[in-house]
Amino acid sequence: MKIYLVGGAVRDHLLGLPIKDRDYVVVGANPAEMLALGYRQVGNSFPVFIHPISGHEYALARREKKIASGHTSFAFDFSSDITLEEDLIRRDLTINAIAMDEASGEIFDPYDGKIDLARQKLKHISEHFVEDPLRVLRVARFQAGLPGFTIDPTTLALMQNISRSNELKSLSGERIFMELKKALNSSAPQNFFQTLRQCHALEVIFPEIFNLIDVPQSPKHHPEGCAFTHTMLCLENSAVETDRDIVRFAVLTHDFGKAITPKDILPKHYNHDINGVAIVEQFCNRLKTPFDWKKLATSVTRYHQICHKVLEQTPQTILTTLKHFNALKNDEMFFNFLSCCRLDTLGKTRKEYPQEDIWKKLAKNLQTINYKKLAAENSPDTLAHIIEKTQLQVIKNTIEKH
Repeated sequence: MKIYLVGGAVRDHLLGLPIKDRDYVVVGANPAEMLALGYRQVGNSFPVFIHPISGHEYALARREKKIASGHTSFAFDFSSDITLEEDLIRRDLTINAIAMDEASGEIFDPYDGKIDLARQKLKHISEHFVEDPLRVLRVARFQAGLPGFTIDPTTLALMQNISRSNELKSLSGERIFMELKKALNSSAPQNFFQTLRQCHALEVIFPEIFNLIDVPQSPKHHPEGCAFTHTMLCLENSAVETDRDIVRFAVLTHDFGKAITPKDILPKHYNHDINGVAIVEQFCNRLKTPFDWKKLATSVTRYHQICHKVLEQTPQTILTTLKHFNALKNDEMFFNFLSCCRLDTLGKTRKEYPQEDIWKKLAKNLQTINYKKLAAENSPDTLAHIIEKTQLQVIKNTIEKH
């Protein structure tokens, strides 16, 4: 029995990057031997074992054969005579097909992954690359996490072939969201979508984003170009400004409504905030995003124009917005919302965003109201009306000072 560290851990080690997850391949063993050593087996299609102390995953070396369409339609052979080279060749890219003996530090690189690391190339190992449509998303994600790397032309051609087939449609919303979340947590998340566009997968996987391409915007307010370009700039800035993936997601989706603006009013986009809510909601439902992601994304879509134009709003609209984001209780959603709106502005220019401070001042001033005193001085029947009247006056006074 031989055990090797494999995949992303070895790649990141060689690149001098922090190792996030450690995965191991076990050569020359069978399930009974692993169980006898105290490992816990998980998975039905092929044996993966959890180390009893570290919790790391150990997979038996295996061969795989595609038996039908889709991402999960493979038959596996995990007999104990399978070699390390046979296991590594089934992987997606050469840079992910490097193994290391942790005890000795010896590197096993049968497919020249180290050369491609030095060349900063994302290159497939074999023609079997096309058998798994998820690899299109994975390569796009590596472009987001390794922004200096480029895709080998032959690999890009294979990705385009996958996109032209129906294989991408077999991917579940949950699996797509897993890759999307990893891409959003990368240093250059915009590269994920640019790569999918390049290989013609964007229109299949994320049509809501694809539909923003070449949608004109007012040159006065958006000198950067079309709605897709604006969204990518917002996303690029979000990677610099915040490490909160939920914020980056809401930034990604905030202008979906621009794709359905009637052509006769372009490049203006009246009501794109209101019109975009249903599109974002459907997008989140399809990907089965967490509830808080969906709530923030739909809320940012609906209220971002109100945030930008705070000094033009009525006190009632401002109060309704603050209540929606639970701003009086300093809810995290309120501050995430403000971050998204500021990033929307950074996707146009590098101007300051004074609206953020105005909204924070509004929330703070409403918090200074003596609600206990109002409750003591007014009857239950009139209290709600008195509180709202007081809040509206505070909002009016705050806005007048600006």
